[in-house]
Amino acid sequence: MVFCEMYKIGFKKYFFALCILILLFSACENNIATVNIITSQINLPLQTGKNIEILYTDSAKLKVKLLSPEMNRFQGKNPYTECPKGVKVTFYNDSGKVASQLTANYAIRYENLGKMEAKNDVVLINQKGEKLNTEHLIWDQQKQLIYTNDFVKITTANEVIFGDGLESNQNFSQYKIKNIKGTINLNDNE
Repeated sequence: MVFCEMYKIGFKKYFFALCILILLFSACENNIATVNIITSQINLPLQTGKNIEILYTDSAKLKVKLLSPEMNRFQGKNPYTECPKGVKVTFYNDSGKVASQLTANYAIRYENLGKMEAKNDVVLINQKGEKLNTEHLIWDQQKQLIYTNDFVKITTANEVIFGDGLESNQNFSQYKIKNIKGTINLNDNE
């Protein structure tokens, strides 16, 4: 009787182990289409660089200088370049002098669209020393415009202006705040 009980327990373990093995082996499939689907969802950069400096010129004149501690280029239908550790962009006027400077903790450039997005602690300073602070800014290279629909703070020599949204030329010398929320006058005389 003891032998029968031990036999039943042994048979149950053997049967359970056999079922597990059958499931494991039936689950293994060498289907290249399935493997391609899984691996195509992993988006790895085509190129990666550290301490990058890129110069954009037009008619042999320096227009933009971009510096980044890390840059990754991705291919595909919509290729893009990402600067996950921040970016510093300097815009130059036709005389070759600095027209404005932009810094951000993250940037991405969409090659087909000709647009760059700067995010997270974006600061743009123009030639007059006016400073724009926002969390998201888009630079349209073809139209030579910068814009955002997010909160903005502009600091000039005389005032601080708060608003939602902004449109400007790329060197931030002429700008329009879409929805002004408030202004603080910095002059002591008034």
